[in-house]
Order: sequence, then C-alpha cells, then structure tokens
Amino acid sequence: MSQAIRILIVEDHHVVRQGLAALLSVVDGMQVMGEAADGEAAVVQWNSLKPDITLIDLRLPKRSGVEVIQMIRRHNPYARFIVLTTFDGDEDIYRALQAGARAYLLKGMTAEVLVTTIRQVHAGKSCIPSVIAQKLAERMGAEELTHREQDVLEQIVRGKSNKEIGVELEIGEATVKTHINSLLGKLGVSDRTQAATAAIQRGLVQLDTTGDLRR
Repeated sequence: MSQAIRILIVEDHHVVRQGLAALLSVVDGMQVMGEAADGEAAVVQWNSLKPDITLIDLRLPKRSGVEVIQMIRRHNPYARFIVLTTFDGDEDIYRALQAGARAYLLKGMTAEVLVTTIRQVHAGKSCIPSVIAQKLAERMGAEELTHREQDVLEQIVRGKSNKEIGVELEIGEATVKTHINSLLGKLGVSDRTQAATAAIQRGLVQLDTTGDLRR
C-alpha cells in the first residue's frame, strides 16, 4: 500500500483553511499534516513537517506566498507548492511560477480538479490551466517596467499628482511625466486611471488587507 500524500495548507482565511482540510481529510491517499495562517508560520510548519505538497495562498500576513516559496525552495529545491488563490493577474502568476510553484489554481476550481492537481504535482508534474497559461504567455511577452517606472506606478495608484510624485521620489516633474508616458505605453493604456486599474488587476501593484501597497 502506497504512503499517503502529506499536505500542508497555508491560508489566512479560517473558514477556507478548515474547508480545505475537511475536504482533503476524506480523500483516499491524502493526509493533512498541518495548517498555517500566515507566511512566517508557514515556513516554521514546513521545516517541521517536510510535507510532500503545500497548498498556499499568495496574499498572506507577515510574508507573501511568493516569499514563502522562495525561502523554502532556496534550501529545499524539491519542495512542491500548489498556489491556490483568487488572484489571476499575470504578474501574480509570473512571480509564483518563477519562485518555483508547480501549479496555479483559482479558488473557484472544483474539488476534483484540486485532488487531481495534488496527485499530478506529487507525481512530479506541473499543472497550469489553459486560462492561466494564456495570462502567463501575455506576461512573458510584455515589456518590463523599469524600477523607477514601477515606483511612479505605485505613486499613481496612491492617487498622487505629478508634483507629489516628484517630491516623493526626489525627481523633477518633467521626469515624472516622461516615466508616466513610458509606463502608459508599456501597459497599453491611455491615462493614469487606466494605469492604476491595470496595475492592480495584473498584480503589478498589490494592496494588503489595510489598503496599503505591498510589492
């Protein structure tokens, strides 16, 4: 008889975490070994349990899902992660897969898809749904923002004027305008409002639970 797949669930919403645990606990060949509600607890739990599969959300208190994946895989490159999130922005997908996630699922998936994905990733495969693969392809073909353009974009999302952005970043207002024109072109939008919307939708700029920005 084969050993059960040992699973760690990392999810900050209690009801979702408990629901996943209850679902997987009755699946033949799977065993939920532990749970974590934030990024720091996830690292501690993983190092203690060494699970076969870790289900992890992207937006977590203390450390993001991407940071957790990077930290653990730096010393344990065999660690297998499945991202389970509500966020489908192309930058979110890109960062998670670049960090080493083997699969990327949206929380609207069926129980059957989740169970099948866990088994496939445990078998050494990667599972990227077609809709996610398409967004990833779009991200791979997009022009990268420079660090300064990223800084300006974050200030736009904060609702700052060109003058305020210049003061915040210690650059001239004309330079701010140059960066804005460049990032508008790269994002394929025509104005600041569209740029802010695209930044959040694509995951280029992330808001935490308090409404503040996080990279």
